[in-house]
Amino acid sequence: MIRFDNIQVRFGDHTAIPGLNLEVKQGEFFTLLGPSGCGKTTALRTLAGFIEPSQGEIHIDGTAATRLPSEKRSVGMVFQNYALFPSMSVWENIAFGLKVRKTHKAETRALVDEIAGQVELTSEQLDKNVSELSGGQQQRVAIARALVLKPRILLLDEPLSNLDAKLRVQLREQLKNLQRELGITTVYVTHDQEEALTMSDRIAVFNRGVVEQVGTPEEIYNRSATEFVCTFVGAMNRLSVEVMQRLRDAGAALEADKASYLRLEKVALQRPTEASDSIRLDGIVAERSYHGAHSTYTIHSHGSSIRALVAEGGAAPLVAGSHAELYIDPASVLQY
Repeated sequence: MIRFDNIQVRFGDHTAIPGLNLEVKQGEFFTLLGPSGCGKTTALRTLAGFIEPSQGEIHIDGTAATRLPSEKRSVGMVFQNYALFPSMSVWENIAFGLKVRKTHKAETRALVDEIAGQVELTSEQLDKNVSELSGGQQQRVAIARALVLKPRILLLDEPLSNLDAKLRVQLREQLKNLQRELGITTVYVTHDQEEALTMSDRIAVFNRGVVEQVGTPEEIYNRSATEFVCTFVGAMNRLSVEVMQRLRDAGAALEADKASYLRLEKVALQRPTEASDSIRLDGIVAERSYHGAHSTYTIHSHGSSIRALVAEGGAAPLVAGSHAELYIDPASVLQY
């Protein structure tokens, strides 16, 4: 559906993207994930036609689109700040692109009403000024304005970043459900790892203009290809050489001198009941952080401060200064 072939983007002497090769499949929810300044938004804007690459080709549906103006690419774009017209009503904002196309009034009305229903905007809200809406409602208006033009591709540049945490969770579920219902190919830019993991079919992790790994959320999280992906996506324990030596002494086929990491939920504080290759370590509880459904313990063990995520409702909480037993499956340790 979308293919970046050796795309390079330069701004003067600065190379933002040295050579991007990437494919997005038809109907896929594909996320470009990475920290600020890593090139993900530049890649998105290049796909939209707002930035012309220094070299390389972009193909959409097998057709070269690199030199096509943005309005000829059949893409809908939702910006981080929504870019709505504050002096217009919600209805006028959604209909703006159709009016530019000189779409017949009756068809415009039907299309706006259809898309408003899909994004759960009421007729009362359509008559309001954009400034009268909440941030979440404005976000739906921006999406509706992009979708009403029936694009083949929907591009979203950090559309939830200006919303509060609770609303972000609610709207990302709605956005993913809408994308699934419409079946529209979607490219989504975010720096939020949780957003990427919960919404995406596949993820490309960017670092300094380079894609370090492309994979499903499970592959990115559990089988991180590089140390950067491992430490950027989700919380990690960095294991000391002493811990690694202890695991090796117990029979683990691991190298003690490599950078070694372990996810918090992979640390058990109780001996596994089923058959397991887990190795026991002893430690001292430094602190406990309560999060409601779970607690996070920090335990000093063999030169490491190892954090363990433990579901609430089981054994009695451990207190600071008490002895703790850690159980680590060597297969869960990632090394680089």
